[in-house]
Amino acid sequence: MFTGIVQRLGNIIDIKMDGTAGRITMVPNRPFDKPIALGDSIAVNGTCLTIAAMEGEQLMFDVLGETFDKTNLGDKKPGDIVNLEQALALGDTLGGHIVTGHVDNTGTVAKVEQVGRDWKFTIETSRDMQMLMVYKGSIAIDGISLTVAELTDNGFVVHIIPHTIQETDMSEFVVGTKVNLEADILGKHVQRILEFGGGQDYRLNLAGK
Repeated sequence: MFTGIVQRLGNIIDIKMDGTAGRITMVPNRPFDKPIALGDSIAVNGTCLTIAAMEGEQLMFDVLGETFDKTNLGDKKPGDIVNLEQALALGDTLGGHIVTGHVDNTGTVAKVEQVGRDWKFTIETSRDMQMLMVYKGSIAIDGISLTVAELTDNGFVVHIIPHTIQETDMSEFVVGTKVNLEADILGKHVQRILEFGGGQDYRLNLAGK
């Protein structure tokens, strides 16, 4: 479990492939505040991965072929940066929103605009993903907890302050950049309930007992 508050940037230094799966090696831009160990979960661009090995400052993550295929990690190469967040611990501050680290879909940056000192990003994504978003609701982009500022016909818009640009990979976003998206978990539960008739079958079964 994560909060969508990016703690460090990771610089990818190596990607070794074995068929469709592989291992990503990266170095955080500075040490984490809390100790890390083998087996710890780290959100890498919003994707929950496990530390498989450590060598000095280097962190290594084994990545399944499906993960490469379903997220933007498959597009990364040495020299790219990614967002990093340690898993939430009991008693930690929930600064963003509940992020599971399970990417729902990807989107594409359609427009980048500077508005005064802030930035406006328009993201296009699938209709299935759009159904899980609401105006002023939460969305995780590459693991960053953000607020949906506008809903469009093809996606949504977020407004970004300078601090977020400086501390995340959004400084690298250009038109065409592929991003990982995770919708608010509450929306996914509501959608699932509605798929089953709003729980009507369950209530009818209880009434019949």
